[in-house]
Amino acid sequence: MNDEILTIREVAELLKINEKTAYKLAAHDKLPGFRVGGAWRFKRSTIEAWIDAQSAPKVQTPKK
Repeated sequence: MNDEILTIREVAELLKINEKTAYKLAAHDKLPGFRVGGAWRFKRSTIEAWIDAQSAPKVQTPKK
C-alpha cells in the first residue's frame, strides 16, 4: 500500500537517523508529518516525495 502510515520509529529507520532527530525535524516542520493525539505519523508517499525533493539538485538563480 503506497499510502501506508508510518510511526516516528519507522521513519527514523527509513531515513537511517535517530528517533530524537526525527522528532526534532518533525517538530520544526522540516519533516512532513502530522500528529494523532500526541504521536507523530507520516504518510509513506509523502516521505518518499520529501526524500526525492531533498536529493534533487538545487537550481541557483544568477546574482544581480
